[in-house]
Amino acid sequence: MGKKSKISLAGMLITLGIVYGDIGTSPLYVMNAVIGDAGKVGALRPDYIIGSVSLIFWTLMLLTTIKYVGIAMRADNKGEGGIFALFALVRHRGKWLAVPALLGGAALLADGTLTPAVTVTSAIEGLKGQHFGSFVFSNSQNVVMAIVIVIILVVFMIQKFGTASIGRLFGPVMLIWFSFLGIAGLLHMTSHLEILKALSPVYAIRTLFSPDNKVGIFLLGSIFLATTGAEALYSDMGHVGKGNIYRTWPFVYAMLMLNYFGQGAWLLNHAQDAAYRNLATINPFYSMLPGGVRMFAIVLATFAAVIASQALITGSFTLVNEAVGLKFLPKMSIKHPNDTRSQIYIGLVNWFLCAVTLGVVFYFKTSEHMEAAYGLAITVTMLMTTLLLYEFLAMHHSRWQAALIAGFFGVIEAIFLLASLTKFLKGGYITLIIMLLILGIMVVWYFGNKFREHYQDESEYVTLTDYLSQLQALSADESVPLLTTNLVFMTKVKAGYRLKRTAMYSILDKQPKRAKVYWFVTVNETDTPWDKRYTVDMMGTNNVVSVQLYLGFRCSQHVNVYIRKIINDLLDQKILGDQTPTYSTMRNRRVGDFRFVIIGEKPAGLLAADNIPSWQKRLIGGRLWMQNVTTTPAQWYGLEFSEVIEETVPLFIESPKQPHFDHGDVLNRKKVKLHE
Repeated sequence: MGKKSKISLAGMLITLGIVYGDIGTSPLYVMNAVIGDAGKVGALRPDYIIGSVSLIFWTLMLLTTIKYVGIAMRADNKGEGGIFALFALVRHRGKWLAVPALLGGAALLADGTLTPAVTVTSAIEGLKGQHFGSFVFSNSQNVVMAIVIVIILVVFMIQKFGTASIGRLFGPVMLIWFSFLGIAGLLHMTSHLEILKALSPVYAIRTLFSPDNKVGIFLLGSIFLATTGAEALYSDMGHVGKGNIYRTWPFVYAMLMLNYFGQGAWLLNHAQDAAYRNLATINPFYSMLPGGVRMFAIVLATFAAVIASQALITGSFTLVNEAVGLKFLPKMSIKHPNDTRSQIYIGLVNWFLCAVTLGVVFYFKTSEHMEAAYGLAITVTMLMTTLLLYEFLAMHHSRWQAALIAGFFGVIEAIFLLASLTKFLKGGYITLIIMLLILGIMVVWYFGNKFREHYQDESEYVTLTDYLSQLQALSADESVPLLTTNLVFMTKVKAGYRLKRTAMYSILDKQPKRAKVYWFVTVNETDTPWDKRYTVDMMGTNNVVSVQLYLGFRCSQHVNVYIRKIINDLLDQKILGDQTPTYSTMRNRRVGDFRFVIIGEKPAGLLAADNIPSWQKRLIGGRLWMQNVTTTPAQWYGLEFSEVIEETVPLFIESPKQPHFDHGDVLNRKKVKLHE
């Protein structure tokens, strides 16, 4: 963990800005959704209001406080958290665990497209009808949408420049935001202290089965919106450290609940007012604020919404980066906008999120309609996290203890999922479409890769040590022009020095590639997030090297940097011969020039493979297609500015069949002298 993970006031302030944006903006829309379930404001009865606030309190207590802060954060992978970090810890316990990891990851990415739309729209809707001196803001939702679209576009456009400098402001802004939430709620709560009855779980349970509750247990679909940012506490643990989360969550929880108590107290006092009782929906958060404070609240809420959006976007980049490392997603071009190790930018993901977020705004138009789609995805993620958490708990406790703990939360989350599904036709299907789109890409890539490796015949592999004498002879053969000092093949060398024969064919059978040193580099992704180590095997030579690079699933793969470091290490140890170039712009340069060779595959021969079921052929073909349309291997390995030779081979190589002729007659032609 980096410096940010140290427990300090500065670390706690940064934690407020990074971790709690999503859950911190939930007071903008949760009670509005609860009112929508009642039908209209006038239908709200005191016990229903108290019971709804009680449900919010105990949902945050059980799912966020106990499950995530109390239990899940102990399942850290070298300080890193999140569903993929958890999967990396437990994947050795069963192949089936890839399924909940894929489902949960896809759902979490889908949630990332909805959060900016919901939070920013909820904040800006507070402007409708507001008086600013003699100016009255329009009640038109189209005006709100225009402002929301501009804000969202700006947020996504600045991602490629990095947000480290802006991020320093997030903590103080969120501290002001949470303090404002608590104070505003406390001022209204004192007028109706009976709202404190919500601390009793009896009111929560009673409300679920009360005749005043028109939707019954499905009220939980709206209540769940209060805890949608809980997964972020776990996912962002590596950025800020669990100690800072442990110390800031009680403050955040208290401020959130004070605000919910305040909104509940305001509804107890005003639900039957003539100005409100016939309204189908109302936002108690803005309504309970005095007119003079409302503009400040709108501006502050907008900043909080932007911070929540920013947190989800950067969280999505991290999630995709981890998924690529675990071979759940294709390789993508990953950039670091600044010197902050944890901050990355993935253009493809950024603009995909932007397009879907804008699509959600255009389609739903209002935050009320967006709420129907919001929450469904994160219930899936939470349920899948619980399944993985069961295996983690079983590693440290007995199976029955793990089942008891995971089963308790699994039942609660399954009920929330069922409640969220009731909003399927009102907009939840949009969430499902987004999630299935992402899941489809993950499934094709992950399982297509598994089947490709399974069916590739061992005859396509050769033993590297069998060719050492030829490689050394070629290196010394001055009749062949020298291609480069270091010829680096990006190819997997398995146990027993087994590698695909295409690498040896490229060196020996095509125009022979003469080099002083031949490198065969295997890149291995490890379960440890920031692992960086290597092993070198010279195989009894001084110029044929097998390198095994071990990189954590959150590390970038700039192979040229790593190889240069390894060469310098070997030169220091007198293992490699001198490579000092005759000419160079760099003083004291010791490392010679490079050529990297990358051999790609095309699906040739795939359709003719009779031993592969058709559905598996589609997965393999889809995987190869995605490989060709996403980032190039050169970009993935950080070799854009290096000398790279890219060659392609068929996926399945068959020995050429000798043609068969029915007759092999040889004509005996006599020379005939031509007469003039």
